[in-house]
Amino acid sequence: MLSVVEAALKMNLSPQQVRNLCREEKLNSEKIGRSWILKEKDVKEYISKNSCGVAEDQLFYGIGQERTGKPIALSFFSGAMGMDIGLEKAGFEVLFASEINNSCRKTIVRNNPEIALVGDIRNYDAEKIKNIAGLKKGEDVDLIVGGPPCQAFSTAGKRKAFEDDRGNVFLNFIDVIIGIKPKFAVIENVRGLLSAPLKHRPHAKRGDGNLHLSKEEQPGGALNTIIGKLEEAGYSVSFNLYNSANFGTPQKRERVVIICSRELKKIPYLEPTHSENGTFGLPEWRTFKEAVVGLADIEHKHLNFPEKRLKYYRMLKAGENWRALPIDLQKEALGASFYAGGGKTGFLRRLSWDAPSPTLVTHPAMPATDLAHPTENRPLSVQEYKRVQEFPDDWQIEGSLIEQYKQIGNAVPIGLGKTIGEHVLKLINGDNIRQIEGFRYSRYRNTDIDAWKRNFAKN
Repeated sequence: MLSVVEAALKMNLSPQQVRNLCREEKLNSEKIGRSWILKEKDVKEYISKNSCGVAEDQLFYGIGQERTGKPIALSFFSGAMGMDIGLEKAGFEVLFASEINNSCRKTIVRNNPEIALVGDIRNYDAEKIKNIAGLKKGEDVDLIVGGPPCQAFSTAGKRKAFEDDRGNVFLNFIDVIIGIKPKFAVIENVRGLLSAPLKHRPHAKRGDGNLHLSKEEQPGGALNTIIGKLEEAGYSVSFNLYNSANFGTPQKRERVVIICSRELKKIPYLEPTHSENGTFGLPEWRTFKEAVVGLADIEHKHLNFPEKRLKYYRMLKAGENWRALPIDLQKEALGASFYAGGGKTGFLRRLSWDAPSPTLVTHPAMPATDLAHPTENRPLSVQEYKRVQEFPDDWQIEGSLIEQYKQIGNAVPIGLGKTIGEHVLKLINGDNIRQIEGFRYSRYRNTDIDAWKRNFAKN
């Protein structure tokens, strides 16, 4: 049971606002004498459904959880907590989360109400974060993880890197890592980080008649700055581009994973658990069909395709896209996009039962990034999205349908998070990590730190 003051602290409201909610019967409560008494579960229920409580970025939510004695992890840009679930499966205890998006914050509170949760990390320095996480003075942090906003580095965006506010948050996150000094830090981001410049020069000001690109404007300048700051602070750095399907996720999702160590000079790459065709003595990639076992007879929550697009989907079989249509219908379906460059593989795309899903996007019904069910005439459902990203079925995703897709689509696949956690624990314990010569971690070449540094030096 909670007093009005205790409930007000949890809800980030004033005590008077809470009393008003009680009087108006908008919040379940009981009046004893002159005081209102509330059940904690009712307060949590109200927070999950209303824009109060976790919406305030200046305040933190959560009372901290009882310690279990496991290695400690702090999570930043936590989203729907895909990385965190994976870390906990590996054996870490996640004490702290940071997330500015209110729907994500409600998801965190709904599933892990006792975790220490803050909003914008720019409002907290290292000491405040350690205090909120419940760490004792001088206590070591084993691991910090985070996937800073990727839009500033995405090849689909303007690629302004640190000239973009979202890119500046990335640098702030590096400062937090350096301030807290964990044994290990892991940074996850999009492939575009490998080639994003530190400073963006508009394309109209490049080429003949313009000055050559400076080192800061060269591809890779942003990542070079990040590595430099970490190495200057005493961290060794390793990274590669990893396909999540190689770690048991039923999804071909490629992300850069940077691993930093305060103590090790050389950090090995992640150890794959699966391979595309069962090579290297590993199990084959998991398929979409395996991921969605048991979901056939449930009521799915999903968006719908417009009728004009369904006309074409009714002609496509599992694993096919617009290229399987007659040429006249290809032109009709794609319109002007038919004559544009690029592979256009995301148009009118049905998933295959017998292969991993393509990368989940934040909206499965956009024309150029459709993710249609293999046989049903609809986009993938929220429940199928969760399975592909390996969320437990009982993990509640809060917010509108669009917000749920976005949270799941932006998450780190839990299989990848678990592999990262197990990898760091092996490094902490000094265990052997298998390195497979010739293994293709992604479909791209020269994405590991050594090859990347050689190419950057040539620019």
